[in-house]
Amino acid sequence: MRSGPRVLVFPAYLNNAFLNLLQLSAAADGFRVESARSYDELISGAATLDTGDVLHVHWTTPIVQQAQSEPDARRRLHQVATMLDRLQERGAKLVWTVHNRLPHELTFHDLEVQLMRLIAERADAIHIMAPHTPEAIADVTTLDPAKLRRIPHPSYEGVYDTSVTRADARASFGIAPDATSVLFLGQIRPYKGVGALAAAATAANAARDDELVLMLAGAVKEMPRAEFEASLPDGLRTITHLEFVDDADIARWFRAADVACFPYRAILNSGSVHLAATFHVPVILPRDPGLVAQFGGERWVAFFDPADPKGSIAELLADPALFAGVGPADFEAFLTPIAPWEVSRDYSALLRSLTA
Repeated sequence: MRSGPRVLVFPAYLNNAFLNLLQLSAAADGFRVESARSYDELISGAATLDTGDVLHVHWTTPIVQQAQSEPDARRRLHQVATMLDRLQERGAKLVWTVHNRLPHELTFHDLEVQLMRLIAERADAIHIMAPHTPEAIADVTTLDPAKLRRIPHPSYEGVYDTSVTRADARASFGIAPDATSVLFLGQIRPYKGVGALAAAATAANAARDDELVLMLAGAVKEMPRAEFEASLPDGLRTITHLEFVDDADIARWFRAADVACFPYRAILNSGSVHLAATFHVPVILPRDPGLVAQFGGERWVAFFDPADPKGSIAELLADPALFAGVGPADFEAFLTPIAPWEVSRDYSALLRSLTA
C-alpha cells in the first residue's frame, strides 16, 4: 500500500475511542496519521507539514487554556497565528472539528474566542457533527458555510465488549430484576448537573412503586471528591464508582441500566448519547432546541426542562411508561447510518478532497 499524505491530529488523547474510530478508513487508505499530544508537539509537528499534508485540530483547550499565565496565553495565541500562516504558505491544509461551543475549563475567555475565530478563519474545512453547530456557536465565531463538512458522530459498535448479559450485569451490582436503574457515566463536573440528577432521582423514587437505583460512574473533576460524595442525598440507593471507568467495564454499567440521564447545563456534542444508543439504553437529555431538532424523532430519547432540571427529570423518572414500547429496532434505525466504518469513510473522503 502506497504511503499517502500526513495527517497530524491534535490533541491526540491516548485511547480516545472517537479519534480511533474516525481515523479507521483514513489509515487504511494510506494516510499517515500522526499524533500531537501537547501544545509543544503541536508547534513542532506542524512545522514539518508540507504541501498536501493536513493539520487536524480537535479540542482547543490545550492551546491557551493550559497556558501558565495570561501573558503566556497571549504568546501562544500569537505563535499559533504564525504557525497557521506558515502552514498555508507551504500548502498544508487545516481541518477543525467543532466539539464544543467553548472549552469546559475556561480561564482566558477572550483569548479563547480570538483563538476560535482565528481557526475558523484559517480552516480549509470545518467538521461539524451536530447540524445546529453554526447557530450554537454563533455568539463565539461565525462558521463559513462553504467550509462546513457534516460528518456525524459514529456509534461505538465493535469497540466495547458486549458479551455481558443484562442479568449478569445487574447481578454484579446487586440490582433487583424489578428495580429501575438510572445511569450517569462520564466525568462528573459542575456543568454536567449530576447533583440535580441525584435530587431528581430521590424525588422520583418516592413516587414509584418499584425501587429506583442511581448509578454514577466517572472521575470527579473541579470539586473535591469527598464534597461531592457528601452532597449525595440519603434515602436513595446509589451505586458509585467515582474514578475512571476502564474500557473493559463500560459494557457492564450500560447493560445494568434501564435509562441513561445526562443532565448537562450545556452541551453541543456528546459521545455519551451514542454510547448509550450502542448498548440500546434510552436517554434523557436537556430540551435544547438543537438537541430536539437532532434527536426529537427518536423514541428512545426524552427531554427535560433545563430551567427546572430537578423537577422535570423527577417527573420523567417517576413515569413507569416513559420508554414503553421502545425496542432494538428503534436503536438500530439510528445506529446503522453512523456505523464506525461508514463514518470513517466519509472522513477519509474529506481528507482526499483536501489533499488531491
